[in-house]
Amino acid sequence: MTRRLTALFGGAGGLIGAVLVLLIVADGLAAPLIAPYDPLAVDMTASLLAPASDHLFGTDQAGRDVLSRVIWGGRASLEVSALAMVIGFAGGISLGLLAGFFSGGWLEQLLMRLLDAMAAIPLLIWAIALVGILGVGPFTVAGITFGNEVKLLALLGVLYIPTLARITYASALAESRANYVAARRLQGVGSLRIMISDVLPNCLSPVIVQATLLLAIGIIIEASVSFVGLGVQPPNPSWGNMLADARNYLFSGEWWLSVFPGAAISLSVVAFNLLGDGLRDALDPRHTAQALTA
Repeated sequence: MTRRLTALFGGAGGLIGAVLVLLIVADGLAAPLIAPYDPLAVDMTASLLAPASDHLFGTDQAGRDVLSRVIWGGRASLEVSALAMVIGFAGGISLGLLAGFFSGGWLEQLLMRLLDAMAAIPLLIWAIALVGILGVGPFTVAGITFGNEVKLLALLGVLYIPTLARITYASALAESRANYVAARRLQGVGSLRIMISDVLPNCLSPVIVQATLLLAIGIIIEASVSFVGLGVQPPNPSWGNMLADARNYLFSGEWWLSVFPGAAISLSVVAFNLLGDGLRDALDPRHTAQALTA
């Protein structure tokens, strides 16, 4: 059983990454059940307590339990990164597939130049522009109020599109020139059906691997944007704004305020990278053939 799982995830590293990702996701989903305290509950009498049996990760300057805030902060980071990936995955695959399959015409040039323009602007410039238009707090559209997290995940999702589209484009460009596509055309099959049922499945492997790696990048970006005050807004916990609050206590001895959220970010990024590397090996036919002959 262990050998099969190891092979499924491309090796021991991929399996370890998958287990860690599963634990991180389960931790985020079960945050209301497993968090020992309310992450927003203020208790000034318990301010800046060191880690102990009552508060395993200590408390912050407002007496809030750091462990509970780390757990809930992970939920916020995963929600933003995962939902952004859904947007990027859908948009990137659609645009890349169209540009690669219908290469050599105006559609390819239009889509690829649009993607180049999107990728040329740094993330923080996009974030500052978005905040300048919509503000830092919640905003309302058609009577529906959206939090700052919605703006952040929409921004990340749009910025994921160029990377995923380019990978899909390269694969679709090669697949569209394969003999089986020409054979399908001779059978009278339409371009749309060939693109979706034949070309798309053969393009998914590298896109899935890249999407997994982008989830790790998304966690870092969410933490970075929240760190500078453009992401999840206090008092709602996020690993980024927890680190921002901990800056004031770096040299006063309250090490737990920065160590635990920083360790959570590091562990999550390592887990997703291990999973991505393992999936890359598992989905690579050359690696699979070498493993079988070894």
